[in-house]
Amino acid sequence: MMHDDVKISRKKPTYAVDAGLLKYLKLYQRDARLPIQYKDLLDFDETVPVYDKHGQDTYWESPLYPQHLLEQLHAKLKVVYAELKASGNTRIVEHKVVERIEYCAFGNTRPFRIKIVNRLNDVYDYFYIKQADASRILGLELEEIISPNQVSYILDRETLVEEHIVGIPGDTFSKTSMRHIDYNQTRIAKEFVKFNERCIISLLGDMRAYNFVMQITPDFDDFQFRIRAIDFDQQFYEGNPKVYMPQFFKENFPYVKLSMEYLTDRTVQQYQQEERSSIVHRVRSERHRIKDLRDASRDQLVSTPENIERLKNGYAEFYQNNAYHKCKTMIDIVELNVKNVIRQVQL
Repeated sequence: MMHDDVKISRKKPTYAVDAGLLKYLKLYQRDARLPIQYKDLLDFDETVPVYDKHGQDTYWESPLYPQHLLEQLHAKLKVVYAELKASGNTRIVEHKVVERIEYCAFGNTRPFRIKIVNRLNDVYDYFYIKQADASRILGLELEEIISPNQVSYILDRETLVEEHIVGIPGDTFSKTSMRHIDYNQTRIAKEFVKFNERCIISLLGDMRAYNFVMQITPDFDDFQFRIRAIDFDQQFYEGNPKVYMPQFFKENFPYVKLSMEYLTDRTVQQYQQEERSSIVHRVRSERHRIKDLRDASRDQLVSTPENIERLKNGYAEFYQNNAYHKCKTMIDIVELNVKNVIRQVQL
């Protein structure tokens, strides 16, 4: 595996969801009617910074709302949580309270993070409210179809609600836990290779270590590892192919270094092939859904003509395949990636 330092050209614009994609989301029950919109949460007076337990700035802020709005906001946010988790069944929030609302002006979609707590046992959960962005939504859908992970989110007009994805932030894991004596280093390296392959195929960009989490599951004689993306803001927007290859970000060098220590070229190729086979299996089982997604997003704007042109030429060179030159959209490139994987697995 190689290491480089990739730069994101500029902040990606937010793309409105068009009629075709909206129809798809309704078909697959991703739409909802919510009692609150993203813009309603912007009605705060000021914010105060949020620091972690070590006193470091988290880049999140706590909005300060007028008291007369706060109770209404909390009641409506509990309904949103019920919609996300239980198709609107508000019985699940009978003993829950909204403990905290946080805001991040740093992210592309300027998200709000909501902490909700069960009063009976202090068990808590988070969810996010963001500006709707078509490329992000397509990324969430591709994650559902192509990756081994399930994602929960709902859309209401310009408002996107997402579940919290549990795990250790990738940068924290590499600094504090990666070399743990009980962890099989080869398993971690193997998972990074597979994650890298999924990003290349699905055009999930900017997967620097702080944009994914490591999930660790104890097995009967070892630990299993799964890398999960938590940020889909850079889903097929950039024209540089390396943006979709986590191995080239300097923040991921600990994972690249680990792979170079514990894997050979032959085992890297083996794990890439394993992941491609898994993707083929998932795509075949979801063939109707992926066709519907492709058809729904044909005219959906998610990038610039210049970026599409640069990326298709880059992928044509990367895969030594001139068929990429015929692609007209980012979705075309993803579709060709999947077709190529199917052909490789069948060989």
